[in-house]
Amino acid sequence: MGFVGKTLLSSVLVSALAASAVASADDKVFGWVENATIEPWGIMVKAKLDSGALTSSLDARDIEVFEKEGEEWVRFRLKLKDQQNDEVFSDRLERPLYRELAVRGAGGRDERPVVLMNVCMGDTVYEEQFSLRDREEMHYPLLLGRRTISHLGLLDVRETFQQEPSCSEDAEVVPHDPEDQQS
Repeated sequence: MGFVGKTLLSSVLVSALAASAVASADDKVFGWVENATIEPWGIMVKAKLDSGALTSSLDARDIEVFEKEGEEWVRFRLKLKDQQNDEVFSDRLERPLYRELAVRGAGGRDERPVVLMNVCMGDTVYEEQFSLRDREEMHYPLLLGRRTISHLGLLDVRETFQQEPSCSEDAEVVPHDPEDQQS
């Protein structure tokens, strides 16, 4: 590569780094593991931010799809240990079925129901899509995929616990946008 090529390449790299620095000054930075609260209950759980997953996933048991007033709903039980007080939240919940998610892996194909739920990250509540599955064998009960991460800010995979959840009653709420291209 000649002098002109090296100079051009250097200029491009400097411009990219400057643009990155500007973006990070405005965005919140999250680590690859963060505490999050499931709202409206305020249950604090460890969440893994996984850029390799598209859809977020939440630990749920006894999952049952049923019909309610002509629409499909999902009944499930959360079993989440609150990081603040070590109490186990094990309530049965019902939510409208948002969609079905087909997952393919080494074990074959798996269908999972997806519901909309609220999660507090930093000082903001996000209404996001969560696939429901038994994550008892997983280290993190909550996995946040790219759809959710794209709304948060920046992900620093070298760090953990960069944003403590602190959502009050008047916290900003970012509603789910079904028109979002990531949706």
